[in-house]
Amino acid sequence: MTLHLGDLRVRALGECLYDSPLSEMRSTKQTSPHYVAEGDRVLLEDTVSMLAEHGLPSDRAPSFEAAGPRRKIYFDPAEVVAGVVTCGGLCPGLNNVIRGLVQELAVHYGVKRILGFRNGLRGLTAEHRDDTVDLTMETVRNIHTVGGTILGSSRGGQDPDEMVDSLVLRGVGMLFVIGGDGGMRAATAISTAIRARGLTIAVIAVPKTIDNDLPFTDQSFGFQSAFARATEFISAVAIEAAATPNGVGIVKLMGRHSGFIASYAALAAGTADIVLVPEIPFTLGGKDGLLAHIEQHVRTKGHVVIVLAEGAGQDLLADHGLRQPDCGATDASGNLKLGNVADVLKDRIIAHLTRSGRPPTIRYIDPSYAIRSVAANAYDSVYCLRLAHAAVHAAMAGRTEAAVARWRRRFVHVPLSLMTSRRNQIDPDGDMWMSVLETTCQPAEFGLARERVEVSAGSAN
Repeated sequence: MTLHLGDLRVRALGECLYDSPLSEMRSTKQTSPHYVAEGDRVLLEDTVSMLAEHGLPSDRAPSFEAAGPRRKIYFDPAEVVAGVVTCGGLCPGLNNVIRGLVQELAVHYGVKRILGFRNGLRGLTAEHRDDTVDLTMETVRNIHTVGGTILGSSRGGQDPDEMVDSLVLRGVGMLFVIGGDGGMRAATAISTAIRARGLTIAVIAVPKTIDNDLPFTDQSFGFQSAFARATEFISAVAIEAAATPNGVGIVKLMGRHSGFIASYAALAAGTADIVLVPEIPFTLGGKDGLLAHIEQHVRTKGHVVIVLAEGAGQDLLADHGLRQPDCGATDASGNLKLGNVADVLKDRIIAHLTRSGRPPTIRYIDPSYAIRSVAANAYDSVYCLRLAHAAVHAAMAGRTEAAVARWRRRFVHVPLSLMTSRRNQIDPDGDMWMSVLETTCQPAEFGLARERVEVSAGSAN
């Protein structure tokens, strides 16, 4: 995907005429290793060779607008009404973002009314548009200490024009959408409907995905909290597996299309022997297959620990006649419904090890909801707060159709169109996956490398 400077420019609603309450704080600041000044930009590329491929001077190379407060703002803080909505599945840090938004809007900009739309985008439909809560510093004071979201959540499918009607009827001038890929698509649709009517309503998104699969962000908020919690389950299943004859411990973690939680949790735990992720296909049988590798672990050290991302090995379901009736369909947010590949693994592992004279004891944990519902850890708490501050600064300055993200450790504005343009996935040739291979000592591929060599040799004849 080749991007140009124009692809990274964020839309503005118009000229900023109001003095910002934070302008004095910014008056002497210049770009430094710890700060990006208002007029400066953050380069998309981070290596000399990648930048050189564009053949452009640095001021014309692809770059993001820096996030942060502006000296002049578009909205009159005393008049504007803000709206906040959380959508999609739960994720550590949602309440932290809500609290950060309210604090920045009410305390630092002096916004007098902030509406929280309840139960996700459903709260913006005609039937539920009055189901709101007034968000004040009192109502959000301690919410950052607990998981979940005080606003509730749901998945998408709502009509954009109907949601814009709700914003107009409630007098909302800026909407903050906290959500994942479905939330980003919804924010884009709402923005498009707003622009078609010629309205001046800012839509700013705070990207949220426990899978860490949204692009153009260093890391999604809540991800660190999630894999830290997942680490505890890997450690627990490792203890269980080691304490039983021919123990096989399996932990299935979230990761529809991206195996970041499984990989990072496995690295943190240090007890996983095998990590299976959607980005790296594998086969079960054969002398180089997964089952043979599992048998080797059980034979040599008495047990094996497997960390499985939920989207890994989906092709095996059809191969083994275990594809669920609704597998391949999509949910209300447009996410693909997956089958449970752990069922295949457990059955095949039991059959294989039993035939080899080592009937296994299976210890299986699926802690998905226990992971996504926890409160944010210290790192994510800070990250969520800073994202919330950046989102408010962007909206007050009249930016719209944009998400706030951290890129190359800088906070930036990213056009919503880019947030839904592709999926962030593990690079099989990248250094992170190399670390997984080095830590687990598993082969780069289970059974597939040999098959590809055979296919290539056959094609040459």
